[in-house]
Amino acid sequence: MKKKNISIRHLPEWLIHVCIWLFLFGLPTMIMGWAHEEPKQGEVLRMIGPPISIAFVFYINYLWLVPGYLLNRKLRVYLPVNLLICIAMLLFTHVWFDMCRTYYPDSQPHHTSGYLGLWEFILFRLRDFILYGLTTALSVVIRMSQQWHKAETGRQKAELRRVEAELKNLHNQINPHFLLNTLNNIYALIAFAPERAQQAVQDLSRLLRHVLYDNSQTFIPLNRELDFLQNYVELMRIRLSDNVDLSFRTELPADNNLQIAPLIFISLIENAFKHGISPMQPSFIHIRIYSKQTGILTCCIENSNYPKKRNDISGSGIGLEQVQKRLELTYPEQYEWNKGLNEDASVYFSELTLKNV
Repeated sequence: MKKKNISIRHLPEWLIHVCIWLFLFGLPTMIMGWAHEEPKQGEVLRMIGPPISIAFVFYINYLWLVPGYLLNRKLRVYLPVNLLICIAMLLFTHVWFDMCRTYYPDSQPHHTSGYLGLWEFILFRLRDFILYGLTTALSVVIRMSQQWHKAETGRQKAELRRVEAELKNLHNQINPHFLLNTLNNIYALIAFAPERAQQAVQDLSRLLRHVLYDNSQTFIPLNRELDFLQNYVELMRIRLSDNVDLSFRTELPADNNLQIAPLIFISLIENAFKHGISPMQPSFIHIRIYSKQTGILTCCIENSNYPKKRNDISGSGIGLEQVQKRLELTYPEQYEWNKGLNEDASVYFSELTLKNV
């Protein structure tokens, strides 16, 4: 089972705010160690001021400045406004502490006077200013992370729609290409065997039923696709001469319940018939579809290689290009396709393995 990475962009927005408020108003307790003593009323009131100022800096950035200016690349407005807000919060905390000192003088910590007191005052204000800067950075990170997640989600949805449209377009291209090859075969058969051509028309009707009703689905049962391929091979066998060795074998488990993208293998078989048969020389086409491991299906095709002449290359390569595109869309990173010629270019082989079927 895959582990899901958790990041800020996956957290609910309300949970982010709850964590922020718990941190801000739990900070005084952590700093002053109130867990072991009873806090004085003046101390509690005095320590509420800084979290209020920090929350103000955070939310004015989170709700207004970051989406309104930073994300719109208006840095000339964003930076000065942030600086003014931080200075205003420094004045706010200074006034807040003075008010608490006035009303609760006994609860205030001892302050150093003179030069050391001034230096202490500057260090505390510098500390607060750095804290406001970190708070601003936090609001920027959270808001931009959410914005990125929103944009990424929209991009993924757009990509999914594009993939679905392209896959549908590929399906629509497969049908005419397949029908053109099949009709050409029947046309050639009519010239020397009309009776066998009639049988071929019946086989074609079964093929068309599969193409029309199953091709619109993303996945279909493997057994249904194998019946279609078997019918196609038998249809092609009718026009072959005796010097062609044609075999179609399947080796699948008895409890086969695999699912497969329809017509994913047909172009490979078409290619074997197109380039693997010679009218004069001995030829062979060996087709084997098997599954040796659960969820893995392999289609292995070997055929003699008789490349078409340049004046007979109509549609050459279209089917294989479509197969490559469909594999990338339907089985991304879940397939292996090895194909090519042997050393003397007399045999062409194609081995396509689909994973997680």
